[in-house]
Amino acid sequence: MLYAFGFDRIGVLVSDLYLALPSAEQGRERSPEQGVRLELRILECGDADGSLRHARPITAERPLWRVDLLETVTGPAGSLDQAHHHPNFQGWAPGRRVFDPDLSADPLAWVAERLSDLDGVLAEIGMASSAAVADSTGLRAEVPHVMDCVSRLLEGVRSGRLGQPPGDGPVQPTRKSWL
Repeated sequence: MLYAFGFDRIGVLVSDLYLALPSAEQGRERSPEQGVRLELRILECGDADGSLRHARPITAERPLWRVDLLETVTGPAGSLDQAHHHPNFQGWAPGRRVFDPDLSADPLAWVAERLSDLDGVLAEIGMASSAAVADSTGLRAEVPHVMDCVSRLLEGVRSGRLGQPPGDGPVQPTRKSWL
């Protein structure tokens, strides 16, 4: 499932996620993970082709920042024991996972606080925050709605409806998610 919130130039995308990385990529054997992924992305809105009544193309371009509210599939449900964020990207590739003690202590409050301070997040990633004044104001007002979506997705993962592996066979390296 995918939720998208669009502001002036920045979008917030939220999706359930099932992730089983190849052992070589992880550096060690690890259980698959499931949970919720949230990304800040650049949004592009194209021109309507032909008429003002025509639909406009909308593209969620490159990611700027990501938070993964994940837990190991073999761990206790609801633990979010693998919650981390990626404060930087090189093009489409995320930087290393960053495990923040405040994120681990209260993942939902941490995400809400970061989204409420879009200027601070953008400054940390080296993007001029003045370019996103409308985005900051709009996002701050919508944080409760974004967090409601995050909570509903996490509940869907915990209930087994979302964030599940594809098929019933042995676990293969895979990512099942919009993001």
